[in-house]
Amino acid sequence: MYDEDAKGIIFNIQKFSVHDGEGIRTLVFLKGCPLRCAWCSNPESQSGKPEHAFNPARCLTAQTCGRCLKACEHGALTLVNDMIMFDIRKCVQCFACAKACPGEAQKIYGETKSVREILDLVERDQVFYARSGGGMTLSGGEALFQHEFTHALLRAAQKRHIDTAMETSAYAPYSHLAEACKHLNKLIMDIKCLDSAKHKAMTGVDNAQILENFARVCQDFPDLPILVRTPVIPGFNDTEDDIRAIRNIIPLKATIEYELLPYHRMGQPKYGYLCRRYPMEGKELDKEKMKKLREIAFGLPMDIPGQNKA
Repeated sequence: MYDEDAKGIIFNIQKFSVHDGEGIRTLVFLKGCPLRCAWCSNPESQSGKPEHAFNPARCLTAQTCGRCLKACEHGALTLVNDMIMFDIRKCVQCFACAKACPGEAQKIYGETKSVREILDLVERDQVFYARSGGGMTLSGGEALFQHEFTHALLRAAQKRHIDTAMETSAYAPYSHLAEACKHLNKLIMDIKCLDSAKHKAMTGVDNAQILENFARVCQDFPDLPILVRTPVIPGFNDTEDDIRAIRNIIPLKATIEYELLPYHRMGQPKYGYLCRRYPMEGKELDKEKMKKLREIAFGLPMDIPGQNKA
């Protein structure tokens, strides 16, 4: 199949990002992830299939609209005290309600798009990429979950001379990661914790493959710029020992940067839309502790000129 004809499932395309690669970026979010991080800010990304969500705050009310009630033939939507209620147990994911809803209260997370459709959208902002050194960043979910689609997207972007970056947990066969790296201008990779038991308890998987993939990609792609990120999560990896341990396995190279990302709860409302409980309810990251961890991460002797100080 010609790369631009390849199709995959995405759930968002975000323009004008400045945090996920060089310059102004267009972020393409792919569906599907093998991890189940307790703090995940994109819970709609975890399933590899399109899924239904309901945001009652956007509902035009049954009295004003009520189209979703008429569209649902399976009893998943009912009227209780003049309010539309959603029962996920009865939903068959037919999406008739979302297609009928004018206010996007009933929503579909995930749609099938071809490589060509995505890159045509990305190229609309080519002038901003040229001026800022930006381009396209693949995110998720986990971009390597749909590895064949991701590889096709990166190869086609390279042929169109679009700068490419990819965010990944690196929890994938090394061959999938290595093929992507051949077509990347920058790799952005999470290393969350070196304690395998803690890693599995909070993400659903251990870290052996992730750490092996990191070591191999550093060796096999010595000239590829890599940004290593650690999301700092309260009660998980927010200790000085955790951050020192991660920092100490990162090679001393000008092509490798390190960054700490403070925990946030911006994705919490989406759990409600998906009828799911937010696992990190009530958790907060201590600001003073975060400040100290930044000092440790970026104040070690191995810190080098050009390292990310943010």
